[in-house]
Amino acid sequence: MEWISNPSAWIALLTLTVLEIVLGIDNIIFISILSNKLPEDQQGKARQTGLVAALVMRIILLFSISWVVQLTNPIFSVLGLGISGRDLILLGGGLFLLWKATHEIHENLEGHYEDAHEEKGKKVSFWNVIAQIAMLDVVFSLDSVITAVGMADDLAVMIIAVMIAIGIMLFAAAPLSEFVNNHPTVKILALSFLLLIGFSLIIEGLHQHIPKGYIYFAMGFSVFVEMLNLRMKKTSKHPVILRKTSPTQKEEAAS
Repeated sequence: MEWISNPSAWIALLTLTVLEIVLGIDNIIFISILSNKLPEDQQGKARQTGLVAALVMRIILLFSISWVVQLTNPIFSVLGLGISGRDLILLGGGLFLLWKATHEIHENLEGHYEDAHEEKGKKVSFWNVIAQIAMLDVVFSLDSVITAVGMADDLAVMIIAVMIAIGIMLFAAAPLSEFVNNHPTVKILALSFLLLIGFSLIIEGLHQHIPKGYIYFAMGFSVFVEMLNLRMKKTSKHPVILRKTSPTQKEEAAS
């Protein structure tokens, strides 16, 4: 408990907590989209279970720091590229995110959403959703723990930061999930973020580093533009017309 009297430890705790919240945004998006496929009475429980599972996974990995460090050791080589356990986890998680996000976008844009929404209680089981969340929790937790190890020296600081971040995410998950569910364009944007994150995980697994700042700036700018769009739709009484349509064009469109 010597870290309590160490000012640098408190600075590390604050910084790490903020970073853990930022890194947890993609996890919340994924959990929210999956939980919304369940009946309403199970959605809250699924979100809470998913985030608690993420907390448990992070703490287990923090207590297994030596094992996490060993994950960076190459297991085999492909075309001169050393592949480690961490690389395999990132590659697998990235491919799963690409597949899942693409599948969800297709389901929402190809006109099958209403049918899927009506029958989601029959087609999607609670534990199926939890299994998918747990699978991605491993990837997101690994990223979170590696960040924690690089930011702080004391295990207690790391665990407290993770617990605070997950606690805040538990409160934010419900309103975020409701907001995403009530705005179809925001849901597509969130799924696009998952595509971006999945791609970045694959690139990271192939030893090509993309600075996280670029990714989160792109996501933040996209959210800013979408908020402007939502505000414009809310204040406008009529749909936005990008260009005027002549009577002839209207007749041709009608025919």
